[in-house]
Amino acid sequence: MATMRAARLNTTDRSFGVTDVPRPVPGRGQVLVRVRAAGVCLSDIHLIDGSLSPLHLDGDTVTLGHEVAGVVEELGPEVFDVGAGDRVALQAGEYDRRGRLLTRGVDYDGGWAEYALAAEETLVPIPDDLPFEQAAIIPDAVSTPWAAVTATGDVRPAEAVCVWGVGGLGAHAVQLLRMVGAAPIIAADPDEQARDRALDYGADVALDSTAPDFLTRVGQLTHGRGLDVAFDFAGVPVVREQAIQVLGEHGRLVLVGLTAKPLEVEDGTRFSYLRQQILGHYGSEPEHVTQLVDLVRAGRLEFSRSISGTFTLEEAPEAVEQLEKRIGSPVRLVLLP
Repeated sequence: MATMRAARLNTTDRSFGVTDVPRPVPGRGQVLVRVRAAGVCLSDIHLIDGSLSPLHLDGDTVTLGHEVAGVVEELGPEVFDVGAGDRVALQAGEYDRRGRLLTRGVDYDGGWAEYALAAEETLVPIPDDLPFEQAAIIPDAVSTPWAAVTATGDVRPAEAVCVWGVGGLGAHAVQLLRMVGAAPIIAADPDEQARDRALDYGADVALDSTAPDFLTRVGQLTHGRGLDVAFDFAGVPVVREQAIQVLGEHGRLVLVGLTAKPLEVEDGTRFSYLRQQILGHYGSEPEHVTQLVDLVRAGRLEFSRSISGTFTLEEAPEAVEQLEKRIGSPVRLVLLP
């Protein structure tokens, strides 16, 4: 039996390492993809440290990696619209026959491997001039903030916005908010490197969210009207408390960062009087990935500056450690199997 290398997590004892596993064989409606790039996400770190656990995994081991791009290697039966050699990105998940949303690299094997299985309907063709490492991060690192901005947040031109947490997703949120015409775009982060990056990605102002005058500055920048939309990409209770204080009339707070901590609204009367909203957000829909690839193809977007470092598959543990410790304040680290 043919084998391949894969970075596997045991969800029982949280042991993680690169090992030999059987090379998968595509079934009906599936293709085998030769992985050329796979993103390293903070949710992968949370899976390894045990703060996240798969909901629908069969068994106790899984190949990580939900941001994947590569080349179609082999076709299974009843695959009609794709051919061997096609360059593709993979959607970060799919629905099973029971209607459950399964996440690649969480509920079934992902792309931290030499090869990955994918259902035909999860393939997104990518242009020849789009590097694999940039294509790989579009599902999730870019599509999640894109969906948060355009769908959940429904940001309109000239709306005042603030992004808390300018990491792997928040940086792209700033870039995408610039493209849809939000103004002003305020970035909030206690890390100086993150604030500098926010300005590079298109923020009008980058503020230290721990500064004593932070809320006052947001009020000044919005001419006293408050924010139209606040985005929490940090998943930290204090961020949500700050955001609610500076929301304006009809303001929307979009919760993208994940946390198990409770959310409190201190002044419920004010919140209701201003007809504000708190909106939960998770991931993206398939069309959001397709839209982003189309925007790249049209020359509206590019993500070269988002690739903070690349690693071989064997170096996956080092990539995990670098992201976990935020060494160099990376946007996205990418494995190149």
